[in-house]
Amino acid sequence: MLRVRPIHYTSRMDQWERLLSALGMVRTVDDGDWQEFDAGSGRLALHRVAAGAHPGGDAGAGMVLDGKTDFGVEVGDLAEFARRTNAAGVEDGTTPAELVSARHGDTCRITGEDGFGFFADKAAHGAQCADADPALAVVEVWFTPDAAAAAQTLRNMGARLRPAPDDDETADFTAKNGGVLMVRPAGGTARSGLGFEYTGDLSALRDRLAAAGHSVSLTEEAFGRTLHVANPDATELPENPNGAMLWISAKPEGA
Repeated sequence: MLRVRPIHYTSRMDQWERLLSALGMVRTVDDGDWQEFDAGSGRLALHRVAAGAHPGGDAGAGMVLDGKTDFGVEVGDLAEFARRTNAAGVEDGTTPAELVSARHGDTCRITGEDGFGFFADKAAHGAQCADADPALAVVEVWFTPDAAAAAQTLRNMGARLRPAPDDDETADFTAKNGGVLMVRPAGGTARSGLGFEYTGDLSALRDRLAAAGHSVSLTEEAFGRTLHVANPDATELPENPNGAMLWISAKPEGA
């Protein structure tokens, strides 16, 4: 199995819960400082941290953990996932998957050729919540200076490339068990991003969010319609990694 499940670190759990509920997501794990919310496709984990928290150690110097999103996926069997990913990578000379023991337990670390690393964790529960809005999908983005290599890593993991309207360096994938993974070319250090995709009526979703008290706007762009809703982290962290607004894009035609 393969499911999109980014981890978002925040000191504003209540505000995030209200937003995700308004989006049609359902909380399926409540472990206090760790909560998981299911969309119709994909899952999002929230990890409570102290306001303004920074990662520990020298590697976290200058970084803000509060408001940050980690790229991540869920799998069924860690060892089998690592074996298949590395076997697929032999043809292009890469073995990106390594079984490791992290602070949160046994996991599989994936390291891209650009140095970007993330975890594939064993899913705590496999079934997607049937009460979640079926039109909503969780999207995580891999911003990288080497888009071709990042896309190949996702293919090796078993992500399914979906048609794109433009023949450029962008690449969109779906995970077998839910969620969307995107690769976008970007300069500097590789990083992750968070968003959502919607197959239903964006105008109706805008009205639903506004009725729940969220600041939201709908824009018409060259590549489609996009909702922008106020990021719960932006109130106290104007420079938070995901920006002042979160995006919910219409699913591309034919995708």
